[in-house]
Formats: sequence, C-alpha cells, structure tokens
Amino acid sequence: MSKESFARGVALAALLATLCGMADAGVAAPTGAPACAEAAASVLPEPAQCLRGYELDPGGETPSLLAALYERNGTLVENHHYAEASRVMDCAEAVAGADPAPAVAQELARRRGVIEFRRECPLQALDWFKRALAAAERSENRLAQGKNWNNLGAALLRLGDVRGAVQAQTQSLALLRNVPGESARPLNNLAEIYRDQGDLAAAVRYYRQARDAHLAAGNAGEAAHTMESWGAALLDSGDVAGGEALLLQARAQMVRDGNRKYQQRTDAELARAALLRGDVAAASRWVDSGLAAVAVAEGETAPAPLQLQAARVARLRGQPEVARERAGAALRALAAHDSDRPALLAELAAAHEALGQWPQAMAALRESERAAQALREAQYDRETRWLQVRFETAERDRTIAALASGNQVRTLALWLTVVSALAALLGLTVFFLRRQQRARVAEAARRARLDEEIDYYRRAAAELGVDRARLQAALDSREDAVLVLDGAGQVLAANRAAGELLRPGAAEAPVGRGFGELLGADDARGFALALERLEESSAPQRLAFVLGGERLQGQLSESGQGEGSLVLGLQRAAVEPAADAAHDGAHDGAHDGAGPAEPLALEVEPAASGDEALRQSFRRALVELMLAVVEAWERSTGQGRLELAEKSRIWRVTVDDGRLRARAMERYLSLSKLPRQPRWRDVLRSGYYVLAECALEEPVRGELQRHVDAVLAYTRRNALV
Repeated sequence: MSKESFARGVALAALLATLCGMADAGVAAPTGAPACAEAAASVLPEPAQCLRGYELDPGGETPSLLAALYERNGTLVENHHYAEASRVMDCAEAVAGADPAPAVAQELARRRGVIEFRRECPLQALDWFKRALAAAERSENRLAQGKNWNNLGAALLRLGDVRGAVQAQTQSLALLRNVPGESARPLNNLAEIYRDQGDLAAAVRYYRQARDAHLAAGNAGEAAHTMESWGAALLDSGDVAGGEALLLQARAQMVRDGNRKYQQRTDAELARAALLRGDVAAASRWVDSGLAAVAVAEGETAPAPLQLQAARVARLRGQPEVARERAGAALRALAAHDSDRPALLAELAAAHEALGQWPQAMAALRESERAAQALREAQYDRETRWLQVRFETAERDRTIAALASGNQVRTLALWLTVVSALAALLGLTVFFLRRQQRARVAEAARRARLDEEIDYYRRAAAELGVDRARLQAALDSREDAVLVLDGAGQVLAANRAAGELLRPGAAEAPVGRGFGELLGADDARGFALALERLEESSAPQRLAFVLGGERLQGQLSESGQGEGSLVLGLQRAAVEPAADAAHDGAHDGAHDGAGPAEPLALEVEPAASGDEALRQSFRRALVELMLAVVEAWERSTGQGRLELAEKSRIWRVTVDDGRLRARAMERYLSLSKLPRQPRWRDVLRSGYYVLAECALEEPVRGELQRHVDAVLAYTRRNALV
C-alpha cells in the first residue's frame, strides 16, 4: 500500500470515527473499559470566563495564554485527569479563535488526540492525529508532520493494524531522520513493534539506533529510557545478563538526572532480573531502593511493577502477609482495566496460597483470569471496531460517488439493498476477519522485515567499498611511485609520485580506470597474464612496458592485508647501452612467464599469520558462500553465472578461446582453485547483491543468509573488516 493510499485511508477512517458511539455500531465496549463515545464540545466556553477560572489574565497575549493552558493540560494528562484536561483544551480552542493559524490548529488537535489515546480511545485519537497532520502539512512543518505520523502509528498499533503502524512510523522516520534527537522516537516505537511481534533481533537493532540518536543529540536521559526498554526486552527473551547490564546503565543516568519516576520502574526491572537469577537478597535491595525513591510527602504512590516485585520478594523471603497486603494495596490503586491487574492478582493468589488460604487463592486466580480475558476482549473489540469503520467508510465513499454520478433514486434504492445485505453479512465478515487477523499481521511484519533487510544489504554492500580518501592520504605520504589495484586490475588509488610518472602517457588521472587500458596491446596482455599468475602464486610479478614513449619497470604484488587488493610499484627503467635490446628482453620476459625477479622495496606489510585451521575454515566458508550465491542466482533468475558477473559488475568477464568467461569468479567455486589471498569483500558483495536484488524463496534466503553470517563471523573474529 502506497503512502498516498494509506493517508487517504486514515482520512476516510477519521470521517467516520464517531460511528463507534452510535447505537447501531454493532460492537459493545468491553467491561471495565472507558467510554469512548464522548465527542468534542460543540459549544466552547467564553474565553475570558474560562481564563479567569484558571487564574489567567484575559488581557494577555494569545501565545502566552495558550502556552500556559498547554502546560496545565500536560500536567492533568500526566495525572490521569482526562475530563479536566479536555475542558482546558476547550478553553484553549476558544482563546485561539474560530480560524487559528495552521501551527496552532495542529497543536490543539494533537493534544486532544493525546488525551483520547491516554483514555484508551485509539479510534478517536486517530481522528485528532489526522487533523493535526493535515494542519502540519498546510504549514509545511516537517517536524510537526513527523511527530504526527509517529502518533498515527501509535494509534494504529493500539487498533491492531500492525502494517499501518509500521508504515506510519517509517514515514515519521523519513521526515525526522536528519533532525537531531527527533528520529529516536520513531526508532524506539519501531523497536517496540518488533518486540511485540517476537522479532528480538530487529527490535535490538532499532533500540540501538534510538539510543545512539539520543546520545548524538545530547539527550542522555532519553537514551536511558530507551536502554531501560531494551533491557526489559532482553529479560523477556531470557538474556538476563545482557538485560541487567543495560538496566544498570540506564539507572545510573536516571540517578544523575534525579528522575525518580523512571528510576522506580528501572529498579523494578532490576529486581525482576535478580529474581530470574535466584538472588532474592539482591532483588530485595532493588525493591527497597525503588520504594525509597517514592516521594510520600508529595502524595506519590509506587508504580504497579515495583509493587509487584516487592510483593514477590516479600513472599520469597517468608513474609506472605506482607506480600498479600502490598499486592492488595496496589490493586486498590489501579483502574479496573489496567494491564498490570492480572499479574498483581496472580501474585495475590500466591500469597494466599503461602498462607494456606486456599479459597481466597482460588478466588484471586479466577479474578486474574477474568482481568486478563477482559484485556484480550478489549483488544479484540478495538481491532474489530477499526475494521468495521474502515469497511463502512469504503462502502459509504463508493455509495456517495454512485449517488453523485447516476440516478439518485435508483442508486438510493440500491444503496439500501446493499446496506441491508451488508448488515446481514457483517457478523460473518467480522468472524472471518478475526480468523485472518493473525495471518495478516504476520504477513505485514514479514514484508516490513524483508524491506528492512534489503535496505540493510544494499548499505552493507556499499560499505564494503574501498575508502579512497583515506587510502589516497596514506599513499601520498610515500615518495616512491605506487598504485593500488583491485583484483581485476582497476586502479583504486595512486600517489603523487605515480601521477607524475604516468602523466606523459595518460591524458587524465588513472584512478577509476583499468591499468591495462593505459598500455599498448602487447603490454596489456602481459599485464593480464601477470594478474592471473598472481592469483595462483604469492610471488611478486616483474613487469616492463612502454608508456608515453618512456620505458618503465613495475612490480605487482599482493597488499598483504588479506583483502584481495594489489600493489603496483613503478620506476623508470635504467638507461644502458643496447637499451633497446635490454628492453625487448625484459618486455619478452614479462610475457613468456619467466620467473619473478627480486621484489622492489614497496614497504608492504605481510599478512598476519593466524591459526591454520581457522584459515582453512574461513576459505571453506568463502567457497560455500560463493556456491550458495550462484545457486540462489540461478534458481531465482534462470540465468547463469556469467550473467551474474556482468550484472553485478563485481567480477571481470574475459574472452577465452572465443567465448566469454568469468575466470576470476570461477576460482571461488572450488577450494583447490581459491587464491591464497582471496577477495573476500567481493564474495560478500556478491551475496549482498543477490539478497537485495533477487526475489528469493524463504528457505533459499535463509540458507544464503546463513553462509553470509558464517563469513562475517570469521572476518570479525580476525579483524578483517
């Protein structure tokens, strides 16, 4: 689904958001859930009167008055006083006037959407966020657009539309990518989406990017919040050590910032980690630390997760009465539809069981199951209501178009017939959609992961290229003439001495061209033969050639860094009597395969010697990866390895006995033919190319990815990257 069609669907859905409060909506609100049918106030209060009620001067400037009302609204929302927060926004809307500026209209709509979202009314919140997005687009404010796309994604996720949520967060990330600190929010939300879907690897990747974005913007406190969520995700996956390390880092920053609220939640997670390790004493210390951070004098109460861990610690320490009282007190402070109720009720049942109070334990367990069932039903009802609204919106839009273009009476009769039929089929449709919901969610997540993987493979392939600026700076520090070539003979870099030496024979700088293109036909053939001999032997190859009327000598050798690049040292040939004969002899020697001469002093460091078994394993992994690349290419495209070499532009294609061959690539398909210093970067680039550009079946993609990971493991272990 494109961005335009998605935005249009959101807009259409928002037009009918009030349907959820109609009597004929067909879906009842779950037990204990908040009422979401309340619409925005149709009659706004008189500005001066409501401002005096909030102890504000009606004669003040409008921006200052709105800022004060926004601050009051934020405080009320944080304290869960949503009805009063809505009245504050009514006053702000009255102060803004009937036709506010787009920036003001955007902020008013966004804050109303936040109220509805916090009231667990995501459908109404979606309508307000859509209005805020439209106002932000009118003012061409990219920052506001990105934030509202982020809010839209959160509302869609709450409605069970995972595909729409991923698309909205991706759009938000595209708008906020270059805004310091702002890209962290959609990145963190994407991590939460993948965490809920069970894809821990993708979630960790986005958590890490969100943390880095916060740190780059200097927001250490926000980075700590991200690390707290990241650590909790690792605890859920069973990685207690990794999760605990992240939680400790997050807590240290929260203590420095004096953020007691989030410190309490982090202490609760650290207590949970200690209990998972079986260390009740450590868990007790973390619980005591969290409870000590509660400002009792200011009327604060400990958060439910901390109360839950405190009750568990008390029970495990042989104090079931304390555990029972703490769990009961926490339950009395929670709303009926709070998501923490099932776990607290289960802990209360465990405390009753430890006290031998079996009837009370059974009653608490039954209540825990009822609370969990109510939460599940509320989620199902939200998803069903969203599907119903989308369905009715599409039908109404189609009907309106038909009424406008045809005979209204006949179309109206047809509409009534269709509505009657749809009313009869609606129950079956909802039942079918519920059965298909999980499959659609899984497919949406799979497609989103595939798009992310393809983008990652393309970036990885680009990152394997040579850092020419750094290489050029290193070469320019040398006084002798040196060129760096790739395995195909293309010039990657040349220092100043080499440029001055080659200038008489080259019309332009040789970087980016094949070195053989600078030579005559015979010298080019000799250079090609030297490349082939160097792939079979590590011995340097001596060359002699004429370039621009000047005789030059060169020595071709491996770089010694294990990455498949070559070094060509150049110098002018010594002029002696009978120089022509000497040159001819040296020239012929470069072509007839004579043994290599003594190496020139090129100051190339030798490759580090490693464990031979590890080296052989790495070479075997390279061959297996190349075989898997060719097999995946042939199965997905129906083309041969020659087409792979031509289209990827990674491997050189040559003419051999009148036919085209990719001899360099073929050496990597057999362990016995693999060069001593293999071009492992080109093998990896070939794997990334096939993964990114070919439509592979899931088993084939998984197998190819496994071989890529195996090669990457060797390269990282030996510091090859």
